[in-house]
Amino acid sequence: MIVVVKIGTSSITDVHGEIATSAIEKLCSEVAHLRGLSHKVVVVTSGAIAAGLPALGLGGPRPTDLATLQAVSAVGQSRLMRTYDDLLAFHHLVGGQVLLAPLDFVHRSQYLHARQTLTRLLDLGVVPIVNENDAVADDEIRFGDNDRLAALVAHLVHADLLVLLTDTPGLFTADPRLDEGASLIEEIIEVDHQLESSAGGTGSVRGSGGMASKLAAAKIAAWSGVAAVIAAADRPHVLLAAVNGETGIGTFVRPRDKRLSARKLWIAFAVGSSGRIVVDDGARRALVERGTSLLPAGVVEVVGSFDLDDAVEVATADGVVFAKGLVRHPSARIAEWQGRRSGDLPADASPEVIHRDDLVVLP
Repeated sequence: MIVVVKIGTSSITDVHGEIATSAIEKLCSEVAHLRGLSHKVVVVTSGAIAAGLPALGLGGPRPTDLATLQAVSAVGQSRLMRTYDDLLAFHHLVGGQVLLAPLDFVHRSQYLHARQTLTRLLDLGVVPIVNENDAVADDEIRFGDNDRLAALVAHLVHADLLVLLTDTPGLFTADPRLDEGASLIEEIIEVDHQLESSAGGTGSVRGSGGMASKLAAAKIAAWSGVAAVIAAADRPHVLLAAVNGETGIGTFVRPRDKRLSARKLWIAFAVGSSGRIVVDDGARRALVERGTSLLPAGVVEVVGSFDLDDAVEVATADGVVFAKGLVRHPSARIAEWQGRRSGDLPADASPEVIHRDDLVVLP
C-alpha cells in the first residue's frame, strides 16, 4: 500500500511555537513501522517557518509580510529536514526532501517529472519528505496550506490512502469546543456543501489550515479515487490503525468510484477561478447529463474579467456553481457572443466557450 501522511505545524510544535522533536519522533517511528510491513510512505510536512523563527531570534508575533516569511522558511526548511533525517536514520531509513509548487501540477512535463522523482524515491526505499516551496512561492500562486498539497501528492503517486493528522480526533457534527453534544463523524460517503459549512474556518494560530481545509483535501482525495482518514496526530499507533481500517480511528472519507484525470483534478481543485459564466437550464442539462462542451448559445451572463485558458466557474441563474473549466476565449469575447448560435459566429472562431475536455462537473 502507498500511504501519504500529512502533518501540520500545530501538530509538530510546542506551546511556544517551536518544533517539538518528540512529535516528529513519534511520526517517524510510526512511518518506520509501516515500512517494516512493506508499505510505502510519503510524508507531507509543514513547519519550515516554525523551525526558522527561533534560529533567527524572531520571537513574539509571527511575521506577516511575504518577504520575511519566505526568508524565515528558507532558514527553517533545512533545520526541519535535519530533524526528519536524524530521526528517520535512527530507524535505518533515509529521508529525501521534495519541495513542490502549484506549477508542478499545472504543466504536464513538470507533473510527470515530479511523479517520476517521487516514484523513484519510493522504489529506492526512501521516505520522501514533501513541503511547499515557501521560500520562492508567489503569494498569488500557492497551495495556501499543505492539506491540499497532500491530496494532490496522493493523486500524483497513485496512493491508496491519505492520512491527515490534526489536533482533533476527526470531523465532528459541531465544534466540540462550543457544543458539548458534538459527536465524531466516523464515515463520510460524499463531501457535500452541508459538511463543508459545518467544518468551520481556519485552525490554530500556528498553522494555516483547519478542519475545513482537511475536509477539502479529503474531497480532492476522494475524487482521485483515494481513501482519506482525518485523525489525531497524538493518538498512539494512528498510522497503523488507519492502514488497518480500524473503526473509530477518526473520520474516514470514502473514495469515489470514478477517478478524475490529473488534468481535470487540477482544473477542479488546484487552480483558482478568475470569473464566472452563468448558463441557462438547457446548457446545464447538456453539460451535466450529456457531457457536452459549453457553447455561446447557452451563456446568459459573464461575470468578471478573464483571459484565454483561465479557469472559471459555471453556474445556474440562481447562483449554484455546478462546473468549472478552462475558457477558450477571453471574457469580453464570450460576453459579445453570449446567446448566439455557432453558425452566427465568425467562420474562423472556435465555437466552444469551454471544451468538454477542459470541463469538470462538480457534485
